[in-house]
Formats: sequence, structure tokens, C-alpha cells
Amino acid sequence: QVQFVESGGGLVQAGGSLKLSCIASGFEFQVHGMLWYRRSPGKDRESVASITSNGDSTVYEDSVKGRFTISRDNAKNTVYLQMTDLQPADTAVYYCNGDRAWRSAATLAGITFSSWGQGTQVTVSS
Repeated sequence: QVQFVESGGGLVQAGGSLKLSCIASGFEFQVHGMLWYRRSPGKDRESVASITSNGDSTVYEDSVKGRFTISRDNAKNTVYLQMTDLQPADTAVYYCNGDRAWRSAATLAGITFSSWGQGTQVTVSS
């Protein structure tokens, strides 16, 4: 059973930082790319960062480039999202998921597993 458990969210002031973690289970984590998504109030879920299975390729949505960093620890089945210079527009519930397709380069258009975790709430105050 594929599962994702996200953590690390919270309330921060604009300009602050947070590091999110996601522990994955139920599939071969080390052979799948991983993605972070977010859902802001009134909006659809969007992908914001992606990393290949071995971590050698990453890609970011334009609004988070230079501020967010995705990384992973395959020994711990964990993917991270370091977020800096947070802005109110980053307020959302953040989720992770795996890419079911093998790729040589990271993509924001991953084919996710059908299971989703509860997500972790990030709230940025101005």
C-alpha cells in the first residue's frame, strides 16, 4: 500500500523558512522520481518541485525557483523541500507523491500514484 506522510509545515512570517519532509512507503522509493505539490485556497493542486530517483536532476515551478530546494535521502525513503524567503502566496497545503514513470530528467508533469497523504499546512503571514 503506497503511503506518503508529510510534515514540517507551520506558520511563518514573510521572508521566513521552513523545511518539509515526506516519508514514502509501499513502493521502491529509490527508483522513482519524487514531486512536491501544493494546493492553495480556491486553486487546483499544482506541482512545484521534482527530483529524479538518484537526485541528479531537479526542476521547479517558476514562482519558487531560487527559493525552494528539493532533495532526497533514499536510505530513509524521504524527500525534502527546503523553502526560503516564503511569501503569503506560498500559503497552501503541501503534498508529496512519486512519479510512476521512469525518467532521465525531472519533470513537473509526473504520473503520480493514486494515493495521497494528508499534506502539511504552510501559512505565511505578511
